[in-house]
Amino acid sequence: MRHRRSHTLRRAVAAGQLDLPEFDTRVQSAWAARTRGELARVTRDLPEPPPGPPSPPPLGRAFSADGAGTAMRVLTIVWASITAVNLVVWGLVSFTSDGDVHPWWIWLSVPGAALLVLYTVGIGRPRR
Repeated sequence: MRHRRSHTLRRAVAAGQLDLPEFDTRVQSAWAARTRGELARVTRDLPEPPPGPPSPPPLGRAFSADGAGTAMRVLTIVWASITAVNLVVWGLVSFTSDGDVHPWWIWLSVPGAALLVLYTVGIGRPRR
C-alpha cells in the first residue's frame, strides 16, 4: 500500500500537481502512517493524473489486433504452409525423376503477391 501511494505521489510530481517540498512531506507521512485512513489522507486531495500518451504497438508485431489483422495472419499462415508443402513435394519429385519437372509451385506466387499488395496498402498492418 505504501509503495502504491508513493508511486501516486511520484506521478503527481511528474504531472506538476505537487512541488518537491510538498512531495517530500507527503512521502514521509505515507511511510509514517499507521492506519489505512492515515495513508489514504496522503493522496486524497490529489486529482487523477492526466492519461499518458497511448503506447505504440509492440515492436515485432506484423499484424494488427483487429479483424483485418487476424484475417491477414491466417491467410499468410495458410499460404506459407501450402507453399512449403508444394516446394517439398516438388523437390522430392524433381530429385527422384530423370527429367525436368515443371515448377508448379511458381503459381503460388500469385496469391502471395496478392497478400503482399493487401499488406502494403495497409490492410492488417498495425498502426504506427
